[in-house]
Amino acid sequence: MPVERSSRRFLPARIASIARGLLNRSKLFALATVSPSGRAHINAAYFAWDRAFAIVWLSAPEARHSRNVRANPSAAIVVYDPTQKWGGPDRGIQLFGSARELRGSGAREAARLYHRRFPDYDDSELSSYRFYRFRPKSMKLFHERALGGGVFVTARVDAAGQTTWVRTENYR
Repeated sequence: MPVERSSRRFLPARIASIARGLLNRSKLFALATVSPSGRAHINAAYFAWDRAFAIVWLSAPEARHSRNVRANPSAAIVVYDPTQKWGGPDRGIQLFGSARELRGSGAREAARLYHRRFPDYDDSELSSYRFYRFRPKSMKLFHERALGGGVFVTARVDAAGQTTWVRTENYR
């Protein structure tokens, strides 16, 4: 069998630490959304994140992915280190949850997070853009140096960003 379930569990603090490290390693993510007709769409964007693993990004409200989020909040995100080399130790994170456009205080908080990560961000240059926030319900981690070769760890994520181990899979 190419994928085997493992009984190896990981503590929430270790899962959260690995996830934070992975999110810090890259400033770009890929966002998957679903169109009203059920078709998949993917987009790359710069992102910032908070301690609860909420991801924020800036985008045009007319963009396909923004329209998709308004129609169907279901979304998935992948973040990985783009400097990885084939055959080296791999690492990345997949997040599954929902997204929405922000307004008011939520948009102001997203702007603070974004500016902290991207100090050159100037909201006057992108005034027609909106902030969006993704809240994960689960995550899947792979980090061969920290978890072992071919090991994928899935965890639930609550609204406060607390993680709970769900399963470990070994890819052969």
